[in-house]
Amino acid sequence: MTIAVSHVEYQSDKRHYAHIDCPGHADFVKNMITGAAQMDGAILVVDASEGPMPQTREHILLARQVGVPAVVVFLNKCDLVDDPELLDLVEMEVRDLLTKYQFPGDKTPVIRGSAKKALANEPEGQASIQKLLDAVDEFIPLPPREVDKPFLMCIEDVFNIEGRGTVVTGRVERGQLKKMDEVEIVGLKDTRKTVATDIEMFRKLLDSADAGDNVGVLLRGTKKDEVERGMVLAKPGSIKPHMNFKAEVYVLSKEEGGRHTPFFTNYRSAVLLPHDGRHRHRHAPTGVEMVMPGDNVSVQIKVIAPVAMEKGQRFAIREGGRTIGAGRVAEVLPD
Repeated sequence: MTIAVSHVEYQSDKRHYAHIDCPGHADFVKNMITGAAQMDGAILVVDASEGPMPQTREHILLARQVGVPAVVVFLNKCDLVDDPELLDLVEMEVRDLLTKYQFPGDKTPVIRGSAKKALANEPEGQASIQKLLDAVDEFIPLPPREVDKPFLMCIEDVFNIEGRGTVVTGRVERGQLKKMDEVEIVGLKDTRKTVATDIEMFRKLLDSADAGDNVGVLLRGTKKDEVERGMVLAKPGSIKPHMNFKAEVYVLSKEEGGRHTPFFTNYRSAVLLPHDGRHRHRHAPTGVEMVMPGDNVSVQIKVIAPVAMEKGQRFAIREGGRTIGAGRVAEVLPD
């Protein structure tokens, strides 16, 4: 089981998919945040022999917060459960969790199967994977693509290709990038310009990349240590890095896996923006001296390094290896 976010490509009779694997280990939820920010839909895999785990709840919450539009559930390892009533119970629990976080739990397709049997080419296992793909085709809507807006791509990974240079990978959030277009690298360090000399998707060279594409972009004259996850590639002048912003935040209650105690002005914790695996600091609820778990509040946040951000962007708040809240940028403030 890998802990890194990985990408695979496959297609059904109706659609072509870029599939991002976001591991469920509680320690690696920040990888899930990075992946979920790019998702048009999600397959939630639940171990039928154990039922929903603490990180299952966290995954559903984060999927809601970063705006994943639809979820399909796959109950795996059903071959290890002898009692069909136990399977019904697990399914009911998952549906309740989805409903709690404003997904349509009653309508969500829940497919029962066994990945192990599918890998062993057993008909029963293969049929369950086919049912899963059919459900994804039917239930997850085709996403609208913002092709007419200025180009923006969040950098998720950086590679050095011998003899060629530095390649950054990620999903094009909006707009279009053509080969040899000038782009800016924004966030964490000083903004600088470079040129996209090559664009590649699943080992095929492209002349351009559109919103929704998962691509690798070769950058002219850029060293590997000059770019990192948390930066963005953007059309020059279209987005600026900031350190201060106001946000609307929901703080999870104790029952939802959040904090047990309130926090006060100048409280610090980790703020994870969707395209970013770095820790940030959070400060000062505005006009409120104390914030209780379960509260919706307006806060002012200062991050420890400038990062590309816009009004409406969602983020998660982490503390001690767990998610304790989630929010949305309400206003970007001058630094």
